[in-house]
Amino acid sequence: MNQDLTPKLFTLWKAGIPRTQLRKDISSGVIVGIVALPLAIAFAIASGVPPDKGLVTAIVAGFFISAFGGSRVQIGGPTGAFIVIVYGIVEKHGVQGLVIATFMAGAMLVAMGLLRAGRLLKYFPHTLILGFTAGIALIILTTQIKDLLGLRMGALPSGAVEQWMAYAGHLGTVNPWAFGLALVSIALVVLLPRITRLVPGPLAAILLCTALAWGLDLPVETIAGRFGAIPQTLPTPRWPTLDLATLRELLQPAVAIALLGAIESLLSAVVADGMIGGRHRSDMELIAQGGGNMLSALFGGMPATGAIARTATNVKNGGRTPIAGMVHAITLLVIMLAAAPLAGRIPLACLAGILVVVAYNMSEWRGFVSALKGHRYDAAVLLVTFGITVLFDLVLAIEVGMVLAAFLFMKRMSDITDLKPALTEGPEAEEGEVKVPAGVRVFDVSGPLFFGAAQKFQDVLAEINDRQRVIIIRLRHVPMIDATGMHRIGHIVHRMEKQGKRVFLADVQPAVAEEIRQEPWFREELIAANVPEALGRL
Repeated sequence: MNQDLTPKLFTLWKAGIPRTQLRKDISSGVIVGIVALPLAIAFAIASGVPPDKGLVTAIVAGFFISAFGGSRVQIGGPTGAFIVIVYGIVEKHGVQGLVIATFMAGAMLVAMGLLRAGRLLKYFPHTLILGFTAGIALIILTTQIKDLLGLRMGALPSGAVEQWMAYAGHLGTVNPWAFGLALVSIALVVLLPRITRLVPGPLAAILLCTALAWGLDLPVETIAGRFGAIPQTLPTPRWPTLDLATLRELLQPAVAIALLGAIESLLSAVVADGMIGGRHRSDMELIAQGGGNMLSALFGGMPATGAIARTATNVKNGGRTPIAGMVHAITLLVIMLAAAPLAGRIPLACLAGILVVVAYNMSEWRGFVSALKGHRYDAAVLLVTFGITVLFDLVLAIEVGMVLAAFLFMKRMSDITDLKPALTEGPEAEEGEVKVPAGVRVFDVSGPLFFGAAQKFQDVLAEINDRQRVIIIRLRHVPMIDATGMHRIGHIVHRMEKQGKRVFLADVQPAVAEEIRQEPWFREELIAANVPEALGRL
């Protein structure tokens, strides 16, 4: 079997996992499962689906991703990045539409892995990822204001601007008890890790806030109050009903889930590699992510991907094999079977506080500010992607951001491509090569010769007059050439020869020479090893 398409667990199991490491993996898996409990519930509620959907996803997809993934320590499950997409799908197509879109996205991820697309995702610009991640963080924060303040209002409108306007009209309905619990939740999540890591901050927040709300009979909304009791069992898997019309309607949301899931999971795997000094198998990771999402959909769950925070928690607690991720899923299953009714008493304000911290950490505001101070083109990609994510749509933001980044990259490459006269008549050549006789003109080209720099070839023609009978184009600093660049060179060769002039291409790099040799206008006598050789042929 190809090593790149072999799950990490299979390789490690075959090599043998020491018992000491196995104990660490089990211990870490239990801790990560406890940490994942409040997050899975919170992400589900914020996405507009019942809380058990988050648990089902973390259990089913989380187990599969760890068992068949390409990373040693990746923890899979629902994440904050999906909240925006899932909320929009549920609002338009309902939970059944979400199931179908998740299944389709899973199939796309499997196809991406089989087509070895894992390495291609590294070409996504960092500013684009930073832009839509910060946009998602702002949207998460926006959606949590209602529960954070305990506002008495109906369903939230869909747009972020409209939501803030709705909040402004209901500020008189703030529930101080809910707001107080939210502040306690935020304080515990932020401050407790600085004091001790024995108890995860989100778990401590849930335990304390639930005890306060229950013990003092506080007038705050709970999970059970809004959604009813959380089921104590996994649902029966069901094959989603697919037809052509539904597939067409949900294609774009499914692409968004697949694209975001791929980016998020591989980013998490790269971060994990840096923490453990390992190397993940990107294509196998995509296949496992796809399989996990398809399985999640069959159980009525939501999209899943690699969770950076939970993966980091796994690493910090000694997890080094996929067994930790599998134990994390089993831990969540045990909690669901044994303590689901108790989870129904969790105040929604507490979960909102946890998600506010998640949004803050997601925003990476320091990196955002730093990117704004960088090159103006990078700042443009960042701001456009961020703005479109918040005001319009995540998929549109990625599409526009990628196109804008590509155009600006080409502009920058065109700017560094230089084509200028060199070795003018009379004086000695650079580096003491030779004297350039009268009637010979040498042009030095540097940078990639592609369609973005094509106009600069017109400048070459403008520099040539009737006195010059020999044209030498030196390509020693040209790393690549595209079809437009080769067409322009061919045009110069044809035009100059038509005027009775001779043309030489000197100092051509091997890769570029190989490309040029494929052109119909090429003749071997056009190539010269260097300027002296070209002059020696006169």
